[in-house]
Amino acid sequence: MKGFQGKKKVPAAAGKGSGRHLTMSRKKSLVGLLFVTPWLAGFFVFFASPLLQAVNYSLNKVTITAAGRKMTYVGIGNYQDIFLKDAYFVDRLLNFLKEIILQLPLILVFSLVIAILLNQSVKGRGIFRTLFFLPIIVVSGPVMQMLISSGSTTIPLIEQYGLYEMIEETVPKFLREPVTGLFGELLLILWYSGVPTLIFLAGLQKIDATLYEASYMDGASSWVAFWKIVLPSIRGMILINSIYVTVFLATSELNEVIDLIRSNMLNASKGFGIASAMAWLYTICILAVIGLCYALFGRTRDGEKPKKSGGKGRKP
Repeated sequence: MKGFQGKKKVPAAAGKGSGRHLTMSRKKSLVGLLFVTPWLAGFFVFFASPLLQAVNYSLNKVTITAAGRKMTYVGIGNYQDIFLKDAYFVDRLLNFLKEIILQLPLILVFSLVIAILLNQSVKGRGIFRTLFFLPIIVVSGPVMQMLISSGSTTIPLIEQYGLYEMIEETVPKFLREPVTGLFGELLLILWYSGVPTLIFLAGLQKIDATLYEASYMDGASSWVAFWKIVLPSIRGMILINSIYVTVFLATSELNEVIDLIRSNMLNASKGFGIASAMAWLYTICILAVIGLCYALFGRTRDGEKPKKSGGKGRKP
């Protein structure tokens, strides 16, 4: 009897699986879904239909007649014509990929350096932050075209010291044109760093100052603190900035691929079909670059634990 009386019924895990109370993870998921809902609604209302229409155009030969729009199904014929008959699209697409591979790291590094400098306790930080963000507002549309046509985006000292001749002698042939273009528009590329600088600055301000103090007390230098504290803390910001810069450069008004797509869209011999196929190939390449950025700077997987150093004082 004692054994029988000693047994008490243990209620099923209270709060687990009961469904009455939301867990913290579910609450965070609902809050995130609430913030994303306006974007999802706008996407399905304004963008879903044009995207499906573009897919339909890319599989048809579209001609504009007096009676209206005439569509003839050609399957993947438009995509085959791009690679077999078009003499410009593939070259411009490859040049764009080479340029973005060179420009993206430069913009990220420059933005991070400026953000670290602006995060220091100096007088007039608000004025400096405004100055570094102003080029994003100024260099747009006709202003950008005027700056490029007048040669304001280049550095004259580069030509005086024969840097271009050195590039032709040392850089491989397939990279000469992108590298030369990089130095030719160096100031313009650095002007694109306004928004990434603000994002990095917001990430740096979220880092707890006690982490720096603890690292300095353990004998870590500023360089070690940068690699062990700053970079891991702003890893998400690096991913956001890499995606932002990729999309910004891909949709820039100076992009030759977009100009080619627009010209083919209004071309009587090619029209919307070829232009839509080019646009989808271009989109796939941009998504591939974004996927590469996520693979490099994405978050750690769930359950993955950071590696711990094996002993005290051991160098990484």
